[in-house]
Amino acid sequence: MTTVWRNWGRTESVTPVERVRPTSADEVASIIRSARDRRLRVKAVGTGHSFTGIAVAPGIQLDMSGLTGVVAANGTEVTLGAGTVLHDFPPLLDPLGLALQNMGDVDVQTITGATSTGTHGTGANFGGLATRVTGATIATADGSLLTVNRSTNADLLPAVALGLGALGVLVDVTVDCVPSFKLHSVEQREPLRAVLDDWQRRIGDVDHFEFYYFPHTEVALTKTNHRVGLDAPGRSLGRVQRWWEDDALPNRYYAASCGFQRMMPGSTPAINRMSVQVTGVREFTDLSYRVFSVPRRVHFREMEYALPVAEIPEVLDEIRALIARKNWTISFPIEVRVAAPDDLWLSTATGRATGYIAVHRYHREDPTEYFAAVEEIFKAHQGRPHWGKMNTRTADDLAPTYPHFADFVAVRDRLDPERMFGNDYLDRVLGA
Repeated sequence: MTTVWRNWGRTESVTPVERVRPTSADEVASIIRSARDRRLRVKAVGTGHSFTGIAVAPGIQLDMSGLTGVVAANGTEVTLGAGTVLHDFPPLLDPLGLALQNMGDVDVQTITGATSTGTHGTGANFGGLATRVTGATIATADGSLLTVNRSTNADLLPAVALGLGALGVLVDVTVDCVPSFKLHSVEQREPLRAVLDDWQRRIGDVDHFEFYYFPHTEVALTKTNHRVGLDAPGRSLGRVQRWWEDDALPNRYYAASCGFQRMMPGSTPAINRMSVQVTGVREFTDLSYRVFSVPRRVHFREMEYALPVAEIPEVLDEIRALIARKNWTISFPIEVRVAAPDDLWLSTATGRATGYIAVHRYHREDPTEYFAAVEEIFKAHQGRPHWGKMNTRTADDLAPTYPHFADFVAVRDRLDPERMFGNDYLDRVLGA
């Protein structure tokens, strides 16, 4: 008997009919053929870091942890097993003198989970992880293995690179990496109004810019990262300092803080103001992956939307006004990032320069009312929800926001006409 599977955010759970851990591409294809004969749906699952039900597998759940590591390397292009987790990339890529071009602020996802849901970092000139995908091997509904790259089935690449798990099971993915580099990082407390009023210049003048805003304060916690060479001078963080500032303080302190605020909501504004003051102001230089990603151990729920980049200040002001009008106490910060436009069919940044706003709630608090009201603001500004983060959208209202939505559905109809790789979430956002 299989056990209950739960995602990291504790928003989704399922008891699959069967849980299988394949160790080869051929085994994945064989499992799919067997599932088809048994009329069971198949879903691959990585680390369960999506807050939506995108990886929920009531039928056959494929644990992809048996398909990891470097499969092949050619110049800067590296092919990796589908289950390779992002935090395992440094020991795999360092010997090749390579690194991921950009990363998000957590590195616990599998590479195919991250690319398939549109995971991204920040930087006005840098796309999400899927924009670096140059090829993949996908096991399709007929139990065959399909090669997709720039020279073979190239017409499918804009769909397969970011496919929501709706087209088949990715068994490997080829990523175009870059030579290893360092980041010079500056983290500061700044007046929120000044950051918003200077938004377009701030994101255009640097490689990577983002900020966090704690509701009930007037402060932006900004992070500005410049890309530099491996020989660039600068101080890196020591092991103890990194543990204290990136792990102990933001996780242990914040876990205790959220628990206290849940019992005494009236304390939230004061605690948020204190949290802003104890957050480190620092400057350092280190290898890219040590700067991009930090541990996130406090469980929460999240909704993130992609918006036209110029509208970010206005949207954040509307969210702040909403919180004040409703007299809500919101303990978790709001995160603001940016990405370059791309041409992937279901990328949240397809066809437009994009800003991202993410709202969160502690996992023991009900996010429904807050998220629903904020989502209405996002929708009014042509927002597109992150595929792996909570939303209530449907295929009917998402289709007009994606120029190639119908093209993606046509590929899905071609590769998976019986919806073997579907589930309730995909049926909602893509159509049954």
